[in-house]
Amino acid sequence: MRIATWNVNSLKARLEKVQWWLERARPDVLLMQETKLADAAAPVAEFRAAGYELAHHGEGRWNGVAIASRVGIGEVVMNFGDPIPVGRTPDVGDDEPMAEARMITAVCGGVRVVSVYAPNGRTVDSRFYEAKIAWYRRLLRWLQDSAKPNESLVIGGDFNVAPADVDVWDPKACHGATHVSPREREAWGRLCQWGLVDVYRAKHPEPGRYSWWDYRAGDFHKNFGMRIDQLLATRSVAERTVWSEIDREARKGKPTPSDHAPVVMDLDKAGHPFDAGWASAESRISARRSR
Repeated sequence: MRIATWNVNSLKARLEKVQWWLERARPDVLLMQETKLADAAAPVAEFRAAGYELAHHGEGRWNGVAIASRVGIGEVVMNFGDPIPVGRTPDVGDDEPMAEARMITAVCGGVRVVSVYAPNGRTVDSRFYEAKIAWYRRLLRWLQDSAKPNESLVIGGDFNVAPADVDVWDPKACHGATHVSPREREAWGRLCQWGLVDVYRAKHPEPGRYSWWDYRAGDFHKNFGMRIDQLLATRSVAERTVWSEIDREARKGKPTPSDHAPVVMDLDKAGHPFDAGWASAESRISARRSR
């Protein structure tokens, strides 16, 4: 069983790219973030044509999370099972994450999967940052109340946290900013303390592997990125994981890619093979930096 997560940065704009990647990687379950669609506009028919059921939780121009599955989809829950309140500041994003479409969960192929899109936080100690910390507390409380560390569970998504210095291209350049601050890392770490394993890092201790690169200044080609997209699994699922990768190739070429790359995990046996492009990229990046 192959499970993947991908911040698609607008499912409408990136639909052709997503369809290409479904054929390329053939995931059984794809968790998506930043779909930026209302539920009525979700491309259910297009996913059905590709062999996938789609569960979508969206609000329109911002946020939005989804689960695409070809191994069944049931027991769908959105927003931690809470009613979504009407936001007091609908023209501002990130300050009211409980009123935003940031969490959806379902059971697919015997595994409960959760697609999450954590708030960005913007600047440390801002109201957006405090809202991000509060959202992490709500995610942890949902785990404590609604799940058990011994069940089959995977949380995937854009966590907007680089868990350690190895997960950023330059810790000194990032120091003092969001995504790397102690409180954010502690909030992320509490999920692992509850009983989750960072599957990709368990398979890949090496530095220089990222899931997000800014569109500007050639950061992707210089590999100036962050690993802020993760698949966190309960230990029983992590022990079944035979392979995990970040598909760097999906961040390249046409149609215009997302600024995030998909993160993939295979349970029990390897899925459809594809070259994620890291070996060839690392030699080019090394040569560029030595000039």
